Amino acid sequence: MEGFKKFLFQGNLVQLAVAVVIGSVFAGLITAFTEGFITPLLGVFGGVPTFGELYFEVNGSRFLYGAFIDALISFLLTAAILYFLVVLPLSKMMERFIKAEEATTRECPYCFTEINKKASRCAHCTSEVTPQTATS
Repeated sequence: MEGFKKFLFQGNLVQLAVAVVIGSVFAGLITAFTEGFITPLLGVFGGVPTFGELYFEVNGSRFLYGAFIDALISFLLTAAILYFLVVLPLSKMMERFIKAEEATTRECPYCFTEINKKASRCAHCTSEVTPQTATS
């Protein structure tokens, strides 16, 4: 029983549960944004398309391909909104942080670990190194 408790309260499992909950709420937010702003915007240019009622029959069986088209359009709009409003800006922000971080460190010429550019001695191998100035 102790192992099961450890598994349940393990950091990764808790983080995953939180991510799933936040992801589902975020999906609702994106869906509301798509239905509230994007779909009406598309409707301005030619009416709001609805494919949900489209189907074809084979031997009395209905194939509701219109529902699939609606779901596909919803998915593509949601993915595009998510990419352009969340992923792309976040990637740009992370790039800036990485560049700023790279600008403050350098590799020790003796042990090849990361050290501060201003360091005069490596914290890992204790070798003396020449500090780099802002222009180097």
